[in-house]
Amino acid sequence: MIATTTPTIEGHTITKYYGVVTSEVIIGANFIKDLVASFHDVFGGRSRDYEQVLAEAKESAMQELQQRAGQLGANAVVGIDFDYETIGQSASMLMVACSGTAVTID
Repeated sequence: MIATTTPTIEGHTITKYYGVVTSEVIIGANFIKDLVASFHDVFGGRSRDYEQVLAEAKESAMQELQQRAGQLGANAVVGIDFDYETIGQSASMLMVACSGTAVTID
């Protein structure tokens, strides 16, 4: 399935619109990752653990989005957008929301 952030797909014509599809993934970061990240906050540098958690959440959201589009009969999703938010007590959970338009292309 083709998935893109653009509203069209070069070389293809959209022949049917199914509407907006969404997915949400909420993932927790554990205590150890929080502790390591706090050191990065103080001393600087990147938090590879958090980057990995974010990448996993994004990939899961994309897979779920494509699955939902496929269930509608779509073979592509256009106009994909991601939103990221921390939620929960102490902002200990990360939510990745993904949306796009399910379409059929030729």
